[in-house]
Amino acid sequence: MRLAIFDLDNTLIGGDSDHGWGEFMVTEGLVDAEYYRRTNDQFYADYERGEMDLHAYLKFSLEPLTHYSMAELKRHHDKFMQTVIEPMRLPKAEALLQQHRDQGDYLLVITSTNGFITKPIAASLRVDHILATDAEIIDNRYTGNLQGTPCYQDGKITRLHDWLQESAQYGFEGDLKDCYFYSDSINDLPLLAEVDNPVAVDPDDALRQEAETRGWQIMSLR
Repeated sequence: MRLAIFDLDNTLIGGDSDHGWGEFMVTEGLVDAEYYRRTNDQFYADYERGEMDLHAYLKFSLEPLTHYSMAELKRHHDKFMQTVIEPMRLPKAEALLQQHRDQGDYLLVITSTNGFITKPIAASLRVDHILATDAEIIDNRYTGNLQGTPCYQDGKITRLHDWLQESAQYGFEGDLKDCYFYSDSINDLPLLAEVDNPVAVDPDDALRQEAETRGWQIMSLR
């Protein structure tokens, strides 16, 4: 079975869910507005340059989750899906997913954004599986800590190969042969260089330059 792998933010959706969640928390009064918006914007600018300190960002972004129960977080996330994510949906992205479904491909989202934010989005897109940065949960409560390898830059390759090895034990025969990977970001250059069919989707300037130099396909889903 051929893998079709997709980045999420600014690839399958027309925006960044991680930054959008931060804006949502500000709007809903769940965090200190001035401090959180300023810091969130700075981390996002660092990410776009490929210079973000992921561990510092995760410490910042996961901490608010510790203040709420799972039931409260679900209510907030349901509203976030309706007010922030729904307007980001891209018909061309969903048509691309359907094209790969029709070809019998296995649809995998791999994203640096934490699973609390992204797993409901992936479910709404009807992909087969998602690999995301995992936030630690103890006694049904977020601790604010990272769990395992973050799904960022080279970490995406590590997580993908770990998942392939684990999945093989359960009969999934997918591998990277003829695999596709779609992404917008220079942060995903390591994984794009790993697959047979790298596709730059509405790429940032740095990735566009790399894609043009390497002869990779460039497409728009906007």
